[in-house]
Amino acid sequence: MTSGAPVIAFIGGGNMASALIGGLMRNGWSAAAIQVIEPLAEQREALRGRFGIEALPAADAQLARAGCVVWAVKPQLFQSAAEPCARWVGGALHLSVMAGIRSDCIARVTGSERVVRAMPNTPALIGEGMTGLFARAAVSAAGRAEIEQLLMPTGQLLWVDLEEQLDAVTALSGSGPAYVFYLLEALIQSGIEMGLSEAASRRLAIATVGGANSLARDSADAPEQLRARVTSKGGTTHAAISSLEADGVKASFVRALKAAQRRARELGDEFGG
Repeated sequence: MTSGAPVIAFIGGGNMASALIGGLMRNGWSAAAIQVIEPLAEQREALRGRFGIEALPAADAQLARAGCVVWAVKPQLFQSAAEPCARWVGGALHLSVMAGIRSDCIARVTGSERVVRAMPNTPALIGEGMTGLFARAAVSAAGRAEIEQLLMPTGQLLWVDLEEQLDAVTALSGSGPAYVFYLLEALIQSGIEMGLSEAASRRLAIATVGGANSLARDSADAPEQLRARVTSKGGTTHAAISSLEADGVKASFVRALKAAQRRARELGDEFGG
């Protein structure tokens, strides 16, 4: 990117903003082409040390030079963060990585109808994420492409047609890594209780989950088919799956994700109606 005025501005300089900034710089963007508004001095110093970016503690007229603004603050801080920025960003393309803040609210506060909402998950921090995306009607194909270029270093992208579908994305993939870590906790605990060391249990659990994920990703077969191949009737796997079915584990997971979806909708009502 050419030096000079900032081309992209981040409101908030936390983990997700840092992941995106790192991706931009790996793709050839210069520190001079990236602007960050971050009120916390410690976080500004971290950005300076890691990327050479001079983050600002508060918004000023420089924001008017940003063609794209990325909102990366906590949902409950959006209104207070947006107020001093609004006068400068009405002509920009806006990308939100905030949970719960709906695009109507972002458009109203910023004065721009060109709003894209994204729901990433934490593996985005290592380039292995899954991000759901929704664009308002005013976002052109070029605008979508710009957002895709920005987010591509974080992992895979999936556009949804309806904004309300982002609540399901939040429940499934946004919160999803926590469910996998929860499974890992159970696998490790089981290994320890069966006589393995914690180190051995951890290694076995992580490698098994990672390998199963890779097999599912690379196979054309459905997960049910893959499971059936290792579930011989009367065998060890059959005993475990039968126990899980008797305890209603699959149904519990479905209820849990629907609870997460409801909570995402509630957050939208609370912070971003």
